[in-house]
Amino acid sequence: MRRRWKLKEKYVIREKEAASQVSALMLEFGAKLDKSLELVQERCSNEEFEAYRNVVGILLTEMLTGVMNPLYAQHPDLKPKELL
Repeated sequence: MRRRWKLKEKYVIREKEAASQVSALMLEFGAKLDKSLELVQERCSNEEFEAYRNVVGILLTEMLTGVMNPLYAQHPDLKPKELL
């Protein structure tokens, strides 16, 4: 069962500076996960890469749907242009 970061009808991260820092961290983590995919693809077997890519896909999806989308719904001005 998936948990969502909701408090009644509002999302948890209401404080703007905290939301801004979380957004920056999520973007940084996403970039690092992308970089890790390149590393695994270059150095590992296709089978290992496919398995790893599936896990990274799950992580990125959870970050987007569980953290970033709710955060940007609460603070739309923080949403990066790349995600528009």
